[in-house]
Amino acid sequence: MKRWLLPFLIPLSLAVPLHAQEDEPLADPEFEDPALLPVPDEPSAAEREAAAAAQQSGLRTDRAAGAHLRGLDKITGKAVDIELTNGQSYSYGRLELLLSECRYPQDDPSSDAFAALTITDLSRNAIVFSGWMVASSPALSALDDARYDVWVISCNNA
Repeated sequence: MKRWLLPFLIPLSLAVPLHAQEDEPLADPEFEDPALLPVPDEPSAAEREAAAAAQQSGLRTDRAAGAHLRGLDKITGKAVDIELTNGQSYSYGRLELLLSECRYPQDDPSSDAFAALTITDLSRNAIVFSGWMVASSPALSALDDARYDVWVISCNNA
């Protein structure tokens, strides 16, 4: 063998193990077969009762007389505060906002607001949003419009 090859072959031979380990490859959870996973045990009667009690004692809300909304015209950058009472509608650009009701937590009225809104695009005569908007998470259920944004600020009891 040529002497000039030895400096290259020795480090290469040390990097490659002589006997490969025959351990099982690491399992990738993304590619596991769900049929082979263990089946969880059924919850006990006490666990079922505790879950039912937790579900019943969930967030208690009160109904407010109206809501404070904010609208943003993305073209002009102008923001408008909108005060609505339950059942009242408001024209905002080409949109019509209808507030069905606003609810807030009994324990802390200033902490959050949930408003049931129906928003209609008058130029297309189509409903573009119908559902609940949450003040603390406006992106959770948002109006999807190219020009306007509308979100809930709080409930009003006045």
